[in-house]
Amino acid sequence: MAYPYELGFQDATSPIMEELLHFHDHTLMIVFLISTLVLYLISLMLTTKLTHTSTMDAQEVETIWTILPAIILIMIALPSLRILYLMDEVNNPMLTVKTMGHQWYWSYEYTDYEELNFDSYMIPTTELKPGELRLLEVDNRVVLPMETPVRMLISSEDVLHSWAVPSLGLKTDAVPGRLNQTILMSSRPGLFYGQCSEICGSNHSFMPIVIEMVTLKTFENWCSSLV
Repeated sequence: MAYPYELGFQDATSPIMEELLHFHDHTLMIVFLISTLVLYLISLMLTTKLTHTSTMDAQEVETIWTILPAIILIMIALPSLRILYLMDEVNNPMLTVKTMGHQWYWSYEYTDYEELNFDSYMIPTTELKPGELRLLEVDNRVVLPMETPVRMLISSEDVLHSWAVPSLGLKTDAVPGRLNQTILMSSRPGLFYGQCSEICGSNHSFMPIVIEMVTLKTFENWCSSLV
């Protein structure tokens, strides 16, 4: 989860989020180099009175400043398209979970199990236990097996919602009458927090998401205790 005064992203938990972090650093370095070059040229223009008349109308310079931006855009576009393809690809999910957005809570259904479904409400501040996080804890966590491809089917019962977990690199809109899907996989166990990322009404800020990643054996025992 995020920490106070944190300036960067949360620690990556899924392969997709790791790719997004690498792409962010790659693009940020390109932007930094371009900004440094432009600032350097502006400072030269402001601090010197010398003018090289032969470069003011040089075909070579115009060729360079036309081709170079095109190369830079390609360097940004190719990794971006690759990540978009990876995020949309759903390959052989081992488990399917359906989540529905309501005003203002989430409901979950494990479609591979009979009658395994529950609602997930935020725990009020007055009922929090020591160590629990305000506005982020829920009464029923989403328990999923780690290192296992999980398909999330996301929709809404009433208004627009958005199911988002930053450390997993997930943000999918929950649209009434439409079933969206995304894939998630965690490389390590732990608790991962998210919230509704769509302004869905007065209690928009009170729709937290808590995913608990456990080992496959622990997940099977959890399912057996509920079914």
